Order: sequence, then structure tokens, then C-alpha cells
Amino acid sequence: MKNYKALLFDLDGTLLNTNELIIETFLHILTETFPGKYNRETVLPFLGPPLSETFNAIDPGLTETLTASYRKWNLEHHDQMVAPFEGVVETLRQLKKDGYKMAIVSTKRREMIERGLRLIECEALFDTIVDLEDVTYTKPDPEPIQIALQRIGANKEDALMVGDNFHDIVGGQRAGVDTAGVAWSIKGEEFLATFNPTYMLHQLSELLDIAKGEHV
Repeated sequence: MKNYKALLFDLDGTLLNTNELIIETFLHILTETFPGKYNRETVLPFLGPPLSETFNAIDPGLTETLTASYRKWNLEHHDQMVAPFEGVVETLRQLKKDGYKMAIVSTKRREMIERGLRLIECEALFDTIVDLEDVTYTKPDPEPIQIALQRIGANKEDALMVGDNFHDIVGGQRAGVDTAGVAWSIKGEEFLATFNPTYMLHQLSELLDIAKGEHV
């Protein structure tokens, strides 16, 4: 087992339970434009990639309009529909107390990342945030993870990327860091396991032992 010095986290679906907010936002705006075409199952693949990628695939001519509509509805309902997953806040605070470098690596805009972290009173726990506007290429490209490591002064051998989607696992692998999938991913533990993360977490508190190299 190895000791880690840096812990990198995805936000949505990993630390924050934003699943229903994201699903409902997609359903609301897509039903307005494409009545009857989308349902919960068909929007699930949209959780993870940047909005531009999703809307470009649907209709490049509507990307700007759909993105604006998405952000408006999402912002209006954010605080009422978002909460941390069980044990997240306590675990993050303990990891910070234990001296680990921590970063958020997300495909969201900084404004919404910071809003979510403020909501759960964890905004002071992270050494850096890598957001959509910081990168040329988003996860699963290694660039966002590499930027995070550079900012916090950590080597890839000492870092662990934690996430709920294949973007996080594959991005971490391409950046040369160990990875941890979260079993509470809305895509399902079985799906995430197919990408061979180094660890599969069933609760975030397992990181307390993993980071120290005490995980069995």
C-alpha cells in the first residue's frame, strides 16, 4: 500500500448529490424544445460531460440557447435540490486536518462549483479548483488533473483522483495517478468497475485509511 499526499475530487455525483438537479434540468429544457424525445434514462449519459459537448451532439445550432436555458433553470433550483452525500463533509474536514492537499477537478463553471461548496460549508478545504474555463480539454483528457497537480505542487505518484464517472477514472489513468470510483455513482458501481479504478469506495470515509496506506 502507498501513502498519498494529494487527493483530487470530482464534484457532482461524487461529493455533492446533484443528480436529481441535473436530470430535472435536462428534462425541463429538452422537453420544451424536443417534446417527448427524452426521459430519465436517455439523459443519464449527459451527466459528466461538459454542456457544450452534450448540446453539440444534440443540435450544434442550439448549443448556445440550450446552455443558457440549462444554466438559468439549474441556478434557480440549485440550493433546494443539492446536498452532500453521506459522510462527505466530515471526511473532507478530517482529511484537511490530516494535512492532505486537496483539489476539485470539475467540468462545471467556477461560479457553480463555489456555490455548491459554500452550500455544504467546505469552500475553505480545497487548495485549488480546476474548472471548465481553466482547461482546453476536459476529462477524460489528463489536462485538468495535470493542472491540479501542478497548482498544488504534487507528483502524480502521490495523488489519487476520486470520481463517479468514467471521465474521472480514465482521466486519472491518463494522467498517471491512482483512481477511486464511488459506488454511489448514478451510473452504477458495476459500470464504473469496468474502467478498473484502483479502489472502489462505498463511503467516502474509506479514504481516511486509503490515504494513509492502511486500506485492506
